[in-house]
Amino acid sequence: MISVEKVLKLLHKRSSAFVRSRQEYFGVKGVNSYGLATPQLRSMAKEIGTNHELAIQLWQTRVHEARHIAIFIADPKQFSERQMELWLKDFNSWDIVDNCCGTVFDKTPFAYEKAIQWTKRKKEFEKRAGFAMMAVLSVHDKKAGNNKFEQFFPYLIAESDDERNFVKKAINWALRQIGKRNRSLCRQAIAAAKKIQQKGDAASKWIAADALRELEKYQREGKIKNIRGTGR
Repeated sequence: MISVEKVLKLLHKRSSAFVRSRQEYFGVKGVNSYGLATPQLRSMAKEIGTNHELAIQLWQTRVHEARHIAIFIADPKQFSERQMELWLKDFNSWDIVDNCCGTVFDKTPFAYEKAIQWTKRKKEFEKRAGFAMMAVLSVHDKKAGNNKFEQFFPYLIAESDDERNFVKKAINWALRQIGKRNRSLCRQAIAAAKKIQQKGDAASKWIAADALRELEKYQREGKIKNIRGTGR
């Protein structure tokens, strides 16, 4: 069986200063990175296959790319709430947040509960995780009813004045993805965006303007289609 040490050696061998510089350019800073691109990490993870025990060990190395591989090989069925919270507290970049929420956490039975809980966290990446969960659930959970997403609107509105870059962008992302699910949710997302806009602070105005521009365009052009099982 492949070991943590072997994975780290492979990462070191394939490291790239150019990729590290690109990571920094896109806002992934202050992490212990070897510098590998996502396709490389996906390929390595595919060779390993699902291995939850190894995923936990790789996560504990605190190496950025090792944590991405950990996400790809982790088993959502083996995550407890406690384990999710432990990983959450280690989040230190937007790409780890989004990969973890969209690859593993959204497939756990705790996903909707955590999406709401985490919007109240103080740390930037923990709070981003709550809104990222809302966004990825909107895309991935095709069978969920509208009520699952309607419950998110009050939290999107309440926290829209958070000026931190990775929080406000995640709120905007969630609002847009919920609105794209079907016509009813689109109308409700537009209404929520207008409430956000009325708050008047810089972050809220940016979130609302960007979301309204996209959702109203989709609505006007008839691009919003009902996802099966959710339309009403």
